[in-house]
Amino acid sequence: MSNIIIDISKLELAAAKLRAISHPIRIAIIDLLAKGESLSVTEIYEALNIEQATASHHLNILKNKNVVISRRDGKKIFYSLKHVELTEVIECVNRCSD
Repeated sequence: MSNIIIDISKLELAAAKLRAISHPIRIAIIDLLAKGESLSVTEIYEALNIEQATASHHLNILKNKNVVISRRDGKKIFYSLKHVELTEVIECVNRCSD
């Protein structure tokens, strides 16, 4: 028997991130941000054709789970992915669902 050590706290953080990205709108936001650009809330909700409040709600969830980061520029807040590698998880799931 090997001595495998499982870090439960890391698994819990990973599960929280997966729950955070497990919504179609949040996946769409991640896809938009995956291009490497910072986008404002306005750019995000217009690109996805959703309400501003809906975009803000989902961005808040992603920010609270450290999926996206934000920076303020005057009155606008711009969002970008904290870890671009998360897009690989989504791509992997998409490949597995064919």
